[in-house]
Amino acid sequence: MRLAQHWQDYQILDTSAGEKLERWGDRILVRPDPQIIWNTKKDASLWGRAEARYHRSKSGGGSWEKFKKFPDSWQIRYRDLTFKISPTGFKHTGLFPEQAVNWDLYAQLIERAGRPIRVLNLFAYTGGATLACAAAGASVCHVDASKGMVAWSRENADLSGLQERPIRWIVDDCEKFVAREIRRQSFYDAVIMDPPSYGRGPGGEVWKLEDSIYDLVSLCAGVLSKEPLFFAINSYTTGLSPSVMAHILGVTVKPRFGGQISADEIGLPVQHTGLALPCGNTAIWLGGE
Repeated sequence: MRLAQHWQDYQILDTSAGEKLERWGDRILVRPDPQIIWNTKKDASLWGRAEARYHRSKSGGGSWEKFKKFPDSWQIRYRDLTFKISPTGFKHTGLFPEQAVNWDLYAQLIERAGRPIRVLNLFAYTGGATLACAAAGASVCHVDASKGMVAWSRENADLSGLQERPIRWIVDDCEKFVAREIRRQSFYDAVIMDPPSYGRGPGGEVWKLEDSIYDLVSLCAGVLSKEPLFFAINSYTTGLSPSVMAHILGVTVKPRFGGQISADEIGLPVQHTGLALPCGNTAIWLGGE
């Protein structure tokens, strides 16, 4: 497992009984996590510090129970990047902190490339990967179907002092956008994708990642340049293992470009136990090998 262990403004304090106790800057929140199936004792000196807890609803979504007053949003930093944090009605806060281990990798690859790099970031959410790549010197095309998430990403870019960097902000369906880029012969040296586990198409049809990921990666392989640098797939779908994602890259990208593939869980350290919480999977193809 690769750990995002360089945070100063974020920390998992403890985990137990389907919940994680997290510090986001100066705020301490409790959020559910289905992977936390252990029922260890909750230290009152830690858990008693929580300022809010997210409760799931049986009908979908949920709500926050606030124990103390705090702002609707605040800021945290990772290295030179600044992000707005705001608890939402779907338990999220606007950031997946475990992805910092990938941000560092993307930045390192871009800085070492020694040439201009164009990055396509799909399902780009609030822009963590976009900002890391832009800060490392890449030009980035940031694509997400949610207008609100793209606006949040632009706010994060402003907070991080990256508003003048070459970033295209696109509100669009990712598959349709990629298909148009291929027709336009607009190619990229790196692709990052973080598709949702479930979604709905414009006609209300259900989109399941397990059923769609192969076709999606196959399509996106067509937008790669002649000498691509990397292709990264992130997933939070429990049934989609790192090995499965690596295999998909192995039959779509590697036959065309060679290179090497790695895949692993990503996670975060837990302060109270000294252990690590798995938080998702990443498979990455690297060119030039």
